[in-house]
Amino acid sequence: MGEALALQAVEKGIEIVAHDPKAEPGPATSILPADSIRSLVDQLPTPRVVFVSVPQGDPTQQVVHALSEAMVAGDVIIEGGNSHWQDSVRRFGELAQRGIHFLDCGTSGGVSGARHGACFMVGGTDEAFSIVEPILGALATPEGLLHVGSTGSGHFVKLIHNMIEFGMVQSIGEGVELLDSSEYELDLVSLFHNWNHGSVIRGWLVELMEQGFKDYGDLSSVQPCVEDTGEQVWGVQYAMDNHVPIPMLAQAVWGFYQSRDRTQEWEKTVSVLRHLYGGHPLGQT
Repeated sequence: MGEALALQAVEKGIEIVAHDPKAEPGPATSILPADSIRSLVDQLPTPRVVFVSVPQGDPTQQVVHALSEAMVAGDVIIEGGNSHWQDSVRRFGELAQRGIHFLDCGTSGGVSGARHGACFMVGGTDEAFSIVEPILGALATPEGLLHVGSTGSGHFVKLIHNMIEFGMVQSIGEGVELLDSSEYELDLVSLFHNWNHGSVIRGWLVELMEQGFKDYGDLSSVQPCVEDTGEQVWGVQYAMDNHVPIPMLAQAVWGFYQSRDRTQEWEKTVSVLRHLYGGHPLGQT
């Protein structure tokens, strides 16, 4: 995701310095490499703006801590991963003691969105948002940038976005299960193409499912296990803590777990969709 955002940025005239300790040599670009976080910070003009795109949890904590040691008051850290919103509130407080701005930025649109125009939902102060608005605005799809509210709100609404996403993907998967069990010889590529032209359920996920059937045929080569990143549990826990009934969304989460030892078509469908929109690992036999 971070690489795709960086490539989009340089195409739009934004000077990018990037650090990725796991990066492998690739085609030459105008992205300036940094061999350490300190080197990255030292190459940036002030006020420095750093977009963090690493897995939530310890990797994010380690990167944010290293940045806090290298940056100064007035600089901005944009945390664009899927962190728990309460972790973002904590990081904001810690960085505020140093005068460093922190924005929690829910980022959606998959790898394709990052490359060509993403959706950003940002939590944090007005002052910090005003500094980064021109940059995020350039990287967002039209109407795709929103300052949601105070610190933590960006990552909170991204979590709810992801829960809705899981429910939608689960519904498509179960629909494919019904189609597969029918007596009819169905061309599912053509069917999903048809559904994406004027039907009530048209949309990007239906478009991706059409592509999935083109790429993987009847899905017989796809392992049914649905990879997940764990944050869906936070949504269920929040609902339980606040007595909010979410039967459909919770069932989608249980479906993730069910997929680990079963072989149904809906599980293969969900696995393919998550691979196509988010680059999540896809096992094939």
